[in-house]
Amino acid sequence: MKHLIIFMFLVFTLSAEAQLPVLENYNQVWNTQSKNSSESMPLGGGDIGLNVWVENGNVYFYVSRSGTFDEHNTLLKLGRVKVELTPNPFKDDYGFHQELVLKDGYVTIAQNNTKIKFWVDVFNPVIHLDLESESPLKMKASYESWRYKNRDVKGKANNANSYKWAPQGDIITYQDSIVFENDGVKFYHRNREQTVFDVVVRQQKMESVKSQMMNPIKHLTFGGFMQGANMKYAGTYTGKYIDTDFKGFSLENVKPSKKHQLKLFLHTNQSENALDWNIELKKEVLVYKAKEKKAEKNTQLWWNNFWNRSFIYTRKNVSKEKDSVYQIGQNYQLFRYMLGCNAYGKYPTKFNGGLFTYDPVFTNSELSFTPDFRNWGGGTMTQQNQRLVYFPMLKSGDFDMMDSQLDYYLTLQKNAELRSEVYWNHKGAAFTEQLENFGLPNPAEYEWKRPEDYDPGMQYNAWLEYQWDTVFEFCNMMLEQNEYASKDVKKYNGFILSCLRFFDEHYQYLAKKRGRKVLDSSGHLVLYPGSAVETYKMANNANATISALKVISEKLLKVSSENLTKEEVDYLKAFQTRIPPLNFREINHQTVLSPAKSWERINNTEAAQLYPVFPWQLYAIGKPNLEVAQNTYFLDEDVLKFRSHVGWKQDNIFAARLGLTSEAAKYNLLKMANSGRRFPAFWGPGFDWVPDHNWGGSGMIGMQDMLLQEANGKIYLFPAWPKDWNVHFKLHTSNNTTVEAKLENGKLELLKVIPEERKHDIQNLLELSIEEKTNLN
Repeated sequence: MKHLIIFMFLVFTLSAEAQLPVLENYNQVWNTQSKNSSESMPLGGGDIGLNVWVENGNVYFYVSRSGTFDEHNTLLKLGRVKVELTPNPFKDDYGFHQELVLKDGYVTIAQNNTKIKFWVDVFNPVIHLDLESESPLKMKASYESWRYKNRDVKGKANNANSYKWAPQGDIITYQDSIVFENDGVKFYHRNREQTVFDVVVRQQKMESVKSQMMNPIKHLTFGGFMQGANMKYAGTYTGKYIDTDFKGFSLENVKPSKKHQLKLFLHTNQSENALDWNIELKKEVLVYKAKEKKAEKNTQLWWNNFWNRSFIYTRKNVSKEKDSVYQIGQNYQLFRYMLGCNAYGKYPTKFNGGLFTYDPVFTNSELSFTPDFRNWGGGTMTQQNQRLVYFPMLKSGDFDMMDSQLDYYLTLQKNAELRSEVYWNHKGAAFTEQLENFGLPNPAEYEWKRPEDYDPGMQYNAWLEYQWDTVFEFCNMMLEQNEYASKDVKKYNGFILSCLRFFDEHYQYLAKKRGRKVLDSSGHLVLYPGSAVETYKMANNANATISALKVISEKLLKVSSENLTKEEVDYLKAFQTRIPPLNFREINHQTVLSPAKSWERINNTEAAQLYPVFPWQLYAIGKPNLEVAQNTYFLDEDVLKFRSHVGWKQDNIFAARLGLTSEAAKYNLLKMANSGRRFPAFWGPGFDWVPDHNWGGSGMIGMQDMLLQEANGKIYLFPAWPKDWNVHFKLHTSNNTTVEAKLENGKLELLKVIPEERKHDIQNLLELSIEEKTNLN
């Protein structure tokens, strides 16, 4: 009997270890306090992000919000809040418990019969702190600001704004307005009349059309109001946190209580005077009182629905809880949660930290700057990086969250079209890399020291010159929302058409400057000078560009023909005849994709020759000549030399798209492993910053493509997923279809397809070899 009991216990233990996780397993639970802000826990909702941590018995949180750009386009935090309790239940680590509850989207901190719940209203810009204790406590809440005074911005600190390494004169982060008012603390930053927008317009010779241009940062005002139940003014103090001095503005309870509440109401607007901001904020506070009873329930329901629409839970068969296969599922969920915190921001989630940056010295010990710092700018949108943050939202079904990124481009269209008109007297929207939030190139990348006769429409920059085509990846997302979810995308038609027209007219314009003919002998555009992403420079007919033009023109006609005029349809069909064919070469007697027809130098380490695989899916499982792309992956010396899992590298995606299971497993395990920081999904800095959101986004895409791909009406299940990796997932694909599947111990235990008739389109590739996958077309 004793041996039988031991045997049954071992069987039960092994079975429990092999069992697939559920969402609750991925909750982050910390049983010790944090050393500093780098060990903070992310929390958010709507368009607000908090970094929450407990340090030396005090509760802290940083406050960030989408779109809080100052005069120099630094993405400013809204401040830091410190909460002190007397008597202090958090005086040591004994019994300490901090947890991120993913399902309902909140954070709890509990110890000694005291519990604090933090949550952010998804539908209203309000932050909540709710405290309950068995014994009466006194709470002191302090709004702490390092912008209580003007601060000079020197040297590398300018990497957080649009000036980067080339500041023009003295750069000052101007002080905020912070006052006690109505038993609370009101704080805000208001941009002045003159901003970096004016500097850039003058630099780039756009003053003749300045009055027509959209300016998103002039008079932009952002901040909020902190108040607590039965709290009153408690004075000010000064101090220093890490490397930055600050001033605190305190509220405290009238008397000790078993229950406490603290709220921060946030507001942003762009108006001629600060009074309008004040009036709107006060109205927001009053109106919220009528909504408050249902607010928490509505927020919880939003998060519940968010998790139900998509997930990936992973574990290796009979393995320890924290093995690497477990981690990739955990970190997929954690990173998707971080993206969900800016579901409805006016501006997209920034690739270089999102809403969750912290004191920069913990990322780079040489950068002892304020908590506002992040490398690669605030209002500067690097398109090659941003695309990786938003592509995974298609298969995760987060279509509502994509508006922040895609509609942002609509606001830039007019300014981008004015560039073409002013510089070259032709039509089309001219978008560049390192793009400011008003649609012009970043001034440092544009370069201040330029030859007098250099084309004013060009960036004088070895990395970015002639790189115009990344915008098409966002055009692709616009159109794929229709293919996935039948979303009405006609509002994007004019934008997409304008982007295509730019390439058509600009490369004919350049050809006219070289000679008599605007097309080559086959009637095709000559895409020279061009750029195969940032890597192959002064390229002739880059494959990445050709793929983009081909796919976007075809999809626009397929999706939107009924909403285009006859002239627009005819134009697109004629344009398609002018797109040059892809370029190939031979390596070891094998045909491979070439980065371009020719190029003059290599400037970066992106595998541009595989862009026809991702993002453009011209080569994929179920499509012809897949072996050409596979040959490129294995034989191209540059591709091999550039290979990595760090940051924005895409080898994990390429391998998954090509059905290379062992390669996809290797690079997705590396990409989505724990970050090495306390919060597992705070990756980076990689090439950018912490938390590196294009690192997480590329990891999500790679995992999705390992599990599910689609081509020519067929849905391919497990195209690059190892058979011994247990997984339960739910993902979206075209025609309003969701696929839920569970693989356990090498067997498909569950397959649920909605609508059910699309089950006939499913093909399980788990048993196929690379060669068999290659020959599926």
